[in-house]
Amino acid sequence: MMVMLDILKRNVGVQFYADEAEVIVWAPNTDNLTLVIDGAATPVPMHDAGYGYWKINTAQLKKGDQYKFQFDGGKPLPDPASISQPEGVHKSSEAIDITSYPWTDLHWNNQPLSTYIFYELHVGTFSPEGTFAGIQQRLAYLKELGITAIEIMPVAQFPGERNWGYDGVFPFAVQHSYGGAEGLQNLVNACHQAGLAVVLDVVYNHLGPEGNYLEKYGPYFTNKYATPWGAAINFDDAWSDGVRHFFIENVLMWFRDFHVDALRLDAVHAIKDFSPKHILQEIKESVNELMSITGKTHYLIAELDLNDTRYINTIEQHGFGMDAQWADEFHHALRVAATNERTGYYQDFNGIQHLAKSYTDAYVYDGLYSPHRKKIFGVKATENKGEQFVVFSQNHDQVGNRMLGDRTSQLVSIEMQKLMAGAVLVSPYLPFFFMGEEYGEANPFLYFVNHSDADLARAVTGGRKREFAEFHPAEDAPDPNAESTFLKSKLQWNTIHQLPQQQIFDYYKAFISLRKSEPALHVLNRSHVKVSVVEEKQLLVLERKEDDATILCLLNFSKTIKSHSVITSNKEWHKILDSAATQWNGPGELAPEFIKNGTIELQPESIVLYKS
Repeated sequence: MMVMLDILKRNVGVQFYADEAEVIVWAPNTDNLTLVIDGAATPVPMHDAGYGYWKINTAQLKKGDQYKFQFDGGKPLPDPASISQPEGVHKSSEAIDITSYPWTDLHWNNQPLSTYIFYELHVGTFSPEGTFAGIQQRLAYLKELGITAIEIMPVAQFPGERNWGYDGVFPFAVQHSYGGAEGLQNLVNACHQAGLAVVLDVVYNHLGPEGNYLEKYGPYFTNKYATPWGAAINFDDAWSDGVRHFFIENVLMWFRDFHVDALRLDAVHAIKDFSPKHILQEIKESVNELMSITGKTHYLIAELDLNDTRYINTIEQHGFGMDAQWADEFHHALRVAATNERTGYYQDFNGIQHLAKSYTDAYVYDGLYSPHRKKIFGVKATENKGEQFVVFSQNHDQVGNRMLGDRTSQLVSIEMQKLMAGAVLVSPYLPFFFMGEEYGEANPFLYFVNHSDADLARAVTGGRKREFAEFHPAEDAPDPNAESTFLKSKLQWNTIHQLPQQQIFDYYKAFISLRKSEPALHVLNRSHVKVSVVEEKQLLVLERKEDDATILCLLNFSKTIKSHSVITSNKEWHKILDSAATQWNGPGELAPEFIKNGTIELQPESIVLYKS
């Protein structure tokens, strides 16, 4: 068997052709491999196809059958490329045909990335049902809000029924408790019918500890490098070709067989690869080949903690070709401006000055000395487009990695919540929201797992307590394994139409609509951005311009009324949004409806927009 991938078919796992199943598994460390079908009298011997691959074409394996693989007479193990694990990570895999789904989204054309307005959600806590179907029932709500793309936290099969998703151990299997492969296909199909793009969070830097059988099959991991989660995935050591193909095939599957529009690649800085061609570049080249064949557009978005433009520069620019990245430093600067929090990595940020720098430079640390890292950090991102950066005031990490999972709604006033959302929406970057923030959800988003291994469960609980002991000496971290921790993290849909939640929702809806309708806001031209800071007033003044229109954004991060002199050379400005308006539960507007030259007053913790 050649190791070259066929872009249009599954090259690992089970694929059905008429009355026959093709079964392929990569297991270079064995001399004998058999397919064990549950209920069958005898195992089916597999053939050595070369390069560590084993293959069989057989009519004995039927759709819906459960199966495992057996090495040299040892204990049978589930398929590492399983599509379905109906009884969990330790039991048999299920042979299903994901290519036969009756798609009705053939009209769908992925939107330009510049139009994405992201809404991150966790399947288990977004709805009372905790399933893909539960999300599907609420697509009209997301459309009303103005969202254009939902971003789903990882769905690869993990132990138990509740988990953030970053402990997945079957990269190809869709979490059964969420609705499995068909449930995800139903959701994507429905999203496309509703005009929503779908982004899926995937993890290629580590696998979870429980149910991780990959190392039994071959050298999927290497001790050459250390990661926060143990041995690194083997992308550049001996036998790494098979590992690289395994994960490239996973990328292609989500795009080809699930019609996903974009992938968010978790913590790519933890992917260790010193090959002449980085695995991310090879992934991008494979996706480009798929797009050239299908005519469909797909994006790759990296979570990156390096301020290194190689990741988002094109392959022609000698980069890895990722289409965009999360811009954590925008969040950090905004958080410090809003709360003055200075612990951990927040100590590197001074608030409003660094927020202003992020508006113009994307990276705050772009060759500057970082006190937290104790070194010069980052490079300039001058040539990168606005659509290559995703910005937010909160996300699953920034909420859930706090001991109590407290959202911004529990840390700042409603007025500051509105200001922070506005700061995101007036940026020349892609705006991103975390589920529930659009109405000020009060429930936390806590860290939760559901390990069946008692020792592992105790270790996770103990580790969580030790992690926060210094910051919260008087209280313990919530037990990640307790079901109550998971249930506390669910959205409270019954509060959305109460006050002030409805007013907060209306504010988000109006601001998103304004961003969509005003070219000066939605055209992400970084060269048309001007920003200034009045430090003593904690006031930031941002100008966005497109064609003949200019939008003036005044952001007051202080807790008192501030005045600001506007000099416009007799140009008239009219107000198009004021977060202090009473219709959004604000204290009332002070800024006038029209201005030329003169002084205006701004309510505390408010954002006001004028248009020329």
